Amino acid sequence: MDRPRTQDKAVIEYPCRWVYKIFGTDRARLRDAVMQLIPGDDYTLSPSHSSTTGKYHCMNLEITVMCEEDRKGIYEALREHHTIVLVL
Repeated sequence: MDRPRTQDKAVIEYPCRWVYKIFGTDRARLRDAVMQLIPGDDYTLSPSHSSTTGKYHCMNLEITVMCEEDRKGIYEALREHHTIVLVL
C-alpha cells in the first residue's frame, strides 16, 4: 500500500497498528522482556524466523500506537533492553 510522502518521509496516520521485529538469543526471554516493557495484553507477539544455527530468533511484536512519540518510545525501550539484540 502506498502512503503519501512529505519530503521523502512517509506520513503515518495515528492511531495505527505497528509491527516491531525483535531479535534475541532466546524466545522465552524475548517474551519476558516484552511483558516487562509493555503492561497489559494489548499486543500480539508471534514467532518469526530463526537463524539456521538456532542461535538467534526473531519475533513480531504488533501493537497499536497512538502517536509518533509512543511509536518511538516503544522502539527505544525495546532497543535498550538487555535481552533484545536488535529491533527493526
